[in-house]
Amino acid sequence: MDQEIKEEMFKKALDAQKNAYVPYSDFPLGAAVLTEDGSIYTGVNIENASFSLTNCAERSAVFTAISAGKRKIKALLIVSSTDKPVPPCGACRQVIKEFADGDIEVIMMTESGKELTMTSTELLPGAFTDDDMEKNNEL
Repeated sequence: MDQEIKEEMFKKALDAQKNAYVPYSDFPLGAAVLTEDGSIYTGVNIENASFSLTNCAERSAVFTAISAGKRKIKALLIVSSTDKPVPPCGACRQVIKEFADGDIEVIMMTESGKELTMTSTELLPGAFTDDDMEKNNEL
């Protein structure tokens, strides 16, 4: 990934992180997705007293891009306020795979700049895809 684009994504995710709504966990995350046309969309985690209604930063960013009419993401960057990079949860991994333009980079960073990069396939090997929904799917 181009370093300039990664830095822009980091800055946008870090800025978005300030808007996280985390009164229960105090665990703010910011995310930025790069779409096929070079646009960057951000998201934050949004908690709810009914924990199952909470939405992660990664899915918020992807859903914002999809709501804007984009259909494929080329990269995703997550910023956490932890000592080490934080990977996406299982639900986010499935959503990333659904909208990924191939095998994309998922960059996990801390506010201080520690970084871990994995591909979407490394994060979710054997992902459930539309190919699995074919009625006559042969093994």
